[in-house]
Amino acid sequence: MPSPVPMSDQAGRILNRVAAEVSIATVQDPFAVSDPTFSQLIQLMNTAGEELVLQFPWEQLQNEANITTQNGDTGDYALPTDFAYMTNQTGWERNSQVPLFGPLSPQEWQYLKARDPGSATLYASFRIKQGQFSLFPAPPSVGLNINYEYIGKNWVQDGDTPTLFKDSVERFSDVPLYNRLLIGRYVKVKYQEAHGLDSTKAQDDFNQIYAVQTGQNMGAPVLNAGGGGYTMPLLNGFNAPLTGYGS
Repeated sequence: MPSPVPMSDQAGRILNRVAAEVSIATVQDPFAVSDPTFSQLIQLMNTAGEELVLQFPWEQLQNEANITTQNGDTGDYALPTDFAYMTNQTGWERNSQVPLFGPLSPQEWQYLKARDPGSATLYASFRIKQGQFSLFPAPPSVGLNINYEYIGKNWVQDGDTPTLFKDSVERFSDVPLYNRLLIGRYVKVKYQEAHGLDSTKAQDDFNQIYAVQTGQNMGAPVLNAGGGGYTMPLLNGFNAPLTGYGS
């Protein structure tokens, strides 16, 4: 479940801060006034929030999906309702402790379907198409424990129901799941651009906090310029047999 990040804040407070920085009189509740300027700022915040989802795999938006295959499955499964995009190389079939092959390209998918390997021993493979997570071979074996991580699109914690997460701000007390400086500076850039103002300084300020936040959001490993060191060995073409795995 997502949670607010350090230095997050309520949407109404962030909008008033942006308003003050661009010489707009603040109001008690930006969501309760009919002022078109604040209506625009709200929409710009929603656009900024959606764009930030796609720009970086923020740790607070990371989620995990699980599929346990059942008798009668077709091999096509709905993506999570908050799915934005998959985190690459996180797909595993845990019962057999093997990674998923994929995502397959359309060409690879059609190749496998044409070859119809049938009972040949294969890793489970997948592709994402038309809002579905599809497994091959299909139908899949019963009891596969498929897991993968993805970035969710819900970047807002509801102000009235903290256990509810959504993809837009709607009230003063909603909390964007970003550092308040990050999204506030992004809204400021978009406001100045929308009004034909010089946004060079605002863009520089946003770029600075964006670089800091993306560098600190998940931490980083220690780099060893001399090579070697401890690593977690994963299955690959050098340490897995060509047949017999996954059975």
